[in-house]
Amino acid sequence: MVALRAVLVAALAARADAAGLRGRTALTVNPIRRVVTMLQGMQTKIVEEGKRDQELYDKFMCYCQTGASDLAASVQAAETKMPAVTSALGEATAQKSQLEIDLVQHKTDRAEAEDAIKEAMALREKEAAIFAKSSGDYKTNIAATGKAI
Repeated sequence: MVALRAVLVAALAARADAAGLRGRTALTVNPIRRVVTMLQGMQTKIVEEGKRDQELYDKFMCYCQTGASDLAASVQAAETKMPAVTSALGEATAQKSQLEIDLVQHKTDRAEAEDAIKEAMALREKEAAIFAKSSGDYKTNIAATGKAI
């Protein structure tokens, strides 16, 4: 019976080892399969990066081709515009200096006109006082003549 027990224990142990090996192989993937899977993942990643890089390259090349011609046209337009802008600037500077001279002259004329107005007002007030005195004398004389008659 001991022998039978030993055989039974050995059979159970062998069966447990076999089941354990099957479980471990099911859990662990074949190393070659892991490498192939990793290479396939890398391939899809590299293809996606290549597409993205190609799109960026196409955009950059389009910018380079159109950007250079746009820049050249902009520079040419600015160079043709420069003489006109320079002459306009010169004219504006000359006009500004002329306006400053005119402003000084007009301020002087205004001050002279205000002085003339003050003198005229003083003269008119003096003449009004003389007129009021003469008018009063004339009215008194007319009234006296009217009573005498």
